[in-house]
Amino acid sequence: MSSLAEYAWLVPVFPAAAFAALTAMGRGAGRAGAWIGTLASLVSLILSLLIAGQRLSGTAEEYSNHFDWIQVGNTTLPIGFEVTNLTSLMLVVVTLVSFLVNLYSQGYMKDDERISTFFAYVALFSASMLGLVLSYNLLTMYIFWELVGVCSFLLVGFWFRKPEARAAAKKAFIVTRIGDLGLLIAILLLFWYMPNHELDFTNLHNVFGTQTGVISTGITTLIALLIFLGAVGKSGQFPLHVWLPDAMEGPTPISALIHAATMVAAGVFLVARTFDIFHASQAAMDTVAVIGAFTAIFAATIGLAQNDIKRILAYSTVSQLGYMMLALGVGSVSAAMFHLFTHAFFKALLFLGAGSVIHSVHTQDIREMGGLGGRMKITAWTFGIGALALSGIPPLAGFWSKDAVLTAALDGHPVYFVVGVVAAFFTALYMARLFFLVFAGKPRGDAHAHESPAVMTIPLVVLAVLAALAGFVQTPFNGWFGEWLTGEAEQEHASGLVIIVSTAVGLLGVYLGWLIYAKGTVRRDIVSSRMPGVVRLLERKYYVDELYHYVIVKPLEGLGKLLIAFDDYVVDGAVRLAGMSASAIGRLNTRLQSGQVQGYVLTALIGLVILALAVAGRRFW
Repeated sequence: MSSLAEYAWLVPVFPAAAFAALTAMGRGAGRAGAWIGTLASLVSLILSLLIAGQRLSGTAEEYSNHFDWIQVGNTTLPIGFEVTNLTSLMLVVVTLVSFLVNLYSQGYMKDDERISTFFAYVALFSASMLGLVLSYNLLTMYIFWELVGVCSFLLVGFWFRKPEARAAAKKAFIVTRIGDLGLLIAILLLFWYMPNHELDFTNLHNVFGTQTGVISTGITTLIALLIFLGAVGKSGQFPLHVWLPDAMEGPTPISALIHAATMVAAGVFLVARTFDIFHASQAAMDTVAVIGAFTAIFAATIGLAQNDIKRILAYSTVSQLGYMMLALGVGSVSAAMFHLFTHAFFKALLFLGAGSVIHSVHTQDIREMGGLGGRMKITAWTFGIGALALSGIPPLAGFWSKDAVLTAALDGHPVYFVVGVVAAFFTALYMARLFFLVFAGKPRGDAHAHESPAVMTIPLVVLAVLAALAGFVQTPFNGWFGEWLTGEAEQEHASGLVIIVSTAVGLLGVYLGWLIYAKGTVRRDIVSSRMPGVVRLLERKYYVDELYHYVIVKPLEGLGKLLIAFDDYVVDGAVRLAGMSASAIGRLNTRLQSGQVQGYVLTALIGLVILALAVAGRRFW
């Protein structure tokens, strides 16, 4: 029996073909274009499930296929694809969320005049992410990595007539370029230092994972940190997180796709795919753990003071990505990927649920909502499941994966565990605030709010089931998932402390949110009235955007104006001077060559006088 992995290259081909077809058809495709994109994502999902199913049997070997792309002298750059347990897991996550987002968008984007263009962009986005996942080496991955960035620019700025959308698209593209430059330099260094210039992941594992002394510790640390810089940009880690909340200006289905399974997951996947390089440098591991832990609690505190439903979820994404990086930093690839796996489902559920709410009430401000639970029952119940899963309430998926991250943090360093627990409490509190302000209490906004159509609620139900059950693939008592994912037997153990503490802080956050925002036992302004400066600080997101504006943007604008002035007055000025000089000489010659005899005689006379004076004056010199 042939391995289905041989046909894995078809998984990104189907959405890529859909993009080509929709581009050729143009806007005239209309709703037919939407179905082409949806069907292509469905075929990719089916093939991904078949490939993953064969790998779950435990009999399939890792498969790779490549061909020589560029050859210069004795150096050859190959390009191809590789299927492992890690890549097959990511294929399922990406194609499943992509298909559900496509289906959901049938209802959400039905009245948009550029609906076929939207589905074309989504198809290209999915194809790029799938190509990134399947990449045989870092060179192939970088090509698709940049394609993902281009697609994010197109989708975040899809409603380009809005100035905010245009600004957010440019911000996302520019900020992620900073990280991408680091990744490019890392690839160039690896090309220089790797034996035979090999960049495939198998040779990277052999050099950094099993051999010692091939590449010095200092160079290894530098390469790892540059790779991590690329991951920081794509996965919205501090300090390059600023593009992620602004990306909410794009259509809500795109928010779900970016924040759940594609762009932000690419950074975590990159670190996991090149983990041997990080593991060879303790300094790099510590850097990943510190940045991840700080990002987790930093973003969680900001989420407490936001009022835009999508921005709250955006900061929760930044925080959860911090958890994943923390797990990688303390050495647990399985915990990081497990949390990425469960997070994809409940975060896609929350964003699509938010889109259902926005579609109904036509506002994103949670202060203008309320009482929607009675009129949008499916959305309310499914959103509630997603919120509880994100808050880490047992036995939902987020509890098991967050428990795995906290257990790894406790084993790695107790300080990381404390930071993770505090961030978990804040997460539960701001999600309780969001849920109760939107779905509980009395209506404060559109009295005509109604449930979304079935094409939008069916994906919510599917994701709610996954958000509830997906966590059981790995529990503290069964480490099957981690062993299957990494190929190494892991010492899984149940930590009573972690289970009790994580459950307690999650329930405490939800209970406190209920007391404040549902029952009203505790005043909502209890913090703002006593510490208005702190609340203002959180509302302004620690003034990071303002800091960047005055420290980076303004000086660069000033430098740009200076260069423009130099170009206008020095470079162009020299050109204009040359032109004016030639023109002046021409005008002078025109006057001298007037064709009038008396003028020529006068000129000759003046010249004769000057010559006579010059000759006669020599006796006095």
